[in-house]
Amino acid sequence: MKWLSSILVNSLVLIVVAGYFESFHLEGVGAAIIASFILSILNVIVKPILVLLTLPVTVVSLGLFLFVINAITLWMTQSLMGDSFVIESFGMAVLAAIVISILNLLIQKVVIEPLSENKKNKK
Repeated sequence: MKWLSSILVNSLVLIVVAGYFESFHLEGVGAAIIASFILSILNVIVKPILVLLTLPVTVVSLGLFLFVINAITLWMTQSLMGDSFVIESFGMAVLAAIVISILNLLIQKVVIEPLSENKKNKK
């Protein structure tokens, strides 16, 4: 259930980012859900490998290189999706990765965690 809510939240965040940036384009809600699903699979399979391979750079940059890794997984997602998900440049992918990370953090802390705490308190 947590994974499904993560997919839906990430889909919403992708739609928001696509609404604010012209060089980040999604065809619709279905494309956002599929992109979120593909992105989650890439985050499970590819991201740990990338983090391990770039660990020295990540340490030297105090973790900021993780945004570049997130941009790479986002770029891979758009290449798998074809014309329904288009990011025009890698710079836009990095900016989108930063915005997506911040929005996901905010939604997690402001919405999801308080809801899960309310469920625990009711039991």
